[in-house]
Amino acid sequence: MERRKSKQIKIGDVKIGGDAPVSVQSMCNTDTRDVEKTVAQIKELQEAGCELIRLAVLNKDAAAAIKEIKKKIEIPLIADIHFDYRLALQCIDNGVDALRLNPGNIGKEENIKKVVDMAKHNNIPIRIGINGGSLEKDIAAMDIPLHEKMVMSAMRHIKILEDNGFDMIKVSLKSSSVPTTIAAYREIAKKIDYPLHLGVTEAGTLKGGLIKSAAGLGTLLSEGIGDTIRVSLTENPVEEVHAGYSILKALELRQKGINFVSCPTCGRCQIDLIGLAKKVENALKDIDKPITVAVMGCPVNGPGEAKHADFGVAGAIKEGYIFKKGEILKRVPEDKILEELLNLIKNS
Repeated sequence: MERRKSKQIKIGDVKIGGDAPVSVQSMCNTDTRDVEKTVAQIKELQEAGCELIRLAVLNKDAAAAIKEIKKKIEIPLIADIHFDYRLALQCIDNGVDALRLNPGNIGKEENIKKVVDMAKHNNIPIRIGINGGSLEKDIAAMDIPLHEKMVMSAMRHIKILEDNGFDMIKVSLKSSSVPTTIAAYREIAKKIDYPLHLGVTEAGTLKGGLIKSAAGLGTLLSEGIGDTIRVSLTENPVEEVHAGYSILKALELRQKGINFVSCPTCGRCQIDLIGLAKKVENALKDIDKPITVAVMGCPVNGPGEAKHADFGVAGAIKEGYIFKKGEILKRVPEDKILEELLNLIKNS
């Protein structure tokens, strides 16, 4: 797939847009004022592969906490701010790497200019974050499709920044509707060359949210649209990071951790494939080798269909054939499959 050409910006040491890989980010659900809990969650997210982290900054105490949090973490930090321009100034002072705000929502022109000037002086990019559920009143009242309203709102906020000589811009247009989200990003992609942050907002809990996010983000990424992603889930944010990489891996845009392959089972299967597949996937979840592991139900679809796999097993009658690169290495009883497969992977 050909990637949409976009201007490249830097958030801390992470490049966004241009030829940089699509990055994966998340947002803490801790109280930002609680430095210890917030840092602990960021470290957990970083371990899962999170490359950028965003924090809600609701008041001066949260903005003050940014200074301490920043000292204790390694990944770039984005402050999410609404309405109060003074919080943006305080966060920049305290070392934040980027802002998420809509300049039209922070008051007078002179206040916008203060934020923009300080951001420019400190090389702090700004993400314009449009949400389909919270548009400006005049735009929301228009009798046009929602995705067009979202694009109109984004263009209005972009113009405010550009009129102030600012171009370190990233844009998102999120809706809880997958078709609306897709339409909005497709439209804005034709109008601007700024990098795009993808997300389906309020996507839901783990299972439903994953499906909506995969449908929305997957469609756009397959068209070359998107430079950084957040999978929004009502769940531990670590799951957002895993989901983000899974989507990118499925599209062969990033390779982090194993590529896991398993067949859907059928009447030929004579081992507990579902249980085995879950155990193998769970046992390998922390391995960061770029390898493909296949768990197949029978010899018919085993080493043949999964010959591209680095390692795998094909079930037989209460036993399994362990194979590597399509070549069968040994036959083992069903209760030894997991142990033998894991040993092969970990010792190779």
